[in-house]
Amino acid sequence: QVQLVESGGGTAQAGGSLRLSCAASGRTLSIYNMGWFRQAPGKEREFVAAINRSGGITNYADSVQGRFTISRDNVKNTVSLQMNSLKPEDTAIYYCAADRSLFIRTTTLAYDYWGQGTQVTVSS
Repeated sequence: QVQLVESGGGTAQAGGSLRLSCAASGRTLSIYNMGWFRQAPGKEREFVAAINRSGGITNYADSVQGRFTISRDNVKNTVSLQMNSLKPEDTAIYYCAADRSLFIRTTTLAYDYWGQGTQVTVSS
């Protein structure tokens, strides 16, 4: 079993940037596809970005394509989400998650392990 801890959340102005990190313990992250999801108040948790085991394949939600970049460091056992050109609608709790399946997936039910989340607030 793997434990995930997110960090790097905070408050930014619209147009600004934040970088989220997800640190893993218990098992190596290299055996998992990794994803970032977010949940805004009153809304369902939604897919943001995912990356495969090697880091060679990524997938993004349309709403963040071109603004967010997911990356991973299997040596350091971390996954990151660089968020640029932030918008107020990016405000949410952001979660990282690990998936043991063969391919990248974008649904919450596909992921086996979750972190506790980190708050991101974007002011206009």
